[in-house]
Amino acid sequence: MTEHVRTFETGANRDLDTTKLDYEGFFSPEVLRAFAIYMDFNRHLPDGTRRDSDNWQKGIPLDVYMKSLSRHFMDAWLAHRDYPISEGRVWALLGLMFNTMGYLHEFMKAHPSALPLALSAAHGRRVDDPRWKKTEESEP
Repeated sequence: MTEHVRTFETGANRDLDTTKLDYEGFFSPEVLRAFAIYMDFNRHLPDGTRRDSDNWQKGIPLDVYMKSLSRHFMDAWLAHRDYPISEGRVWALLGLMFNTMGYLHEFMKAHPSALPLALSAAHGRRVDDPRWKKTEESEP
């Protein structure tokens, strides 16, 4: 039973975190801060009004996301190859990030089983991939 609990030097204990998602490790706080700055900047509209921060969650068609995603990808690619672009590399990558997340948000809303199916397919690919197969030499 104690193998499922970790005890700290202070005597406090908690369950193991080995099966929990590690958001702190998976995300860059610097990138998320930059994304928030990008999103806040783009809340301001030409007519002087400001849209709500979650306005995009009301729904944007997938083809609109894809067209914008493609434009930002081209800018990011051009910047990567040292061609001049008007908005700069950081802004292009943040635009790409927004459109990718927005597209995925809409897709997953319309297809609630998309993530479990994608995870299942990924597991299947891993099982079929020889790099993941144990050999007698790799057995302890």
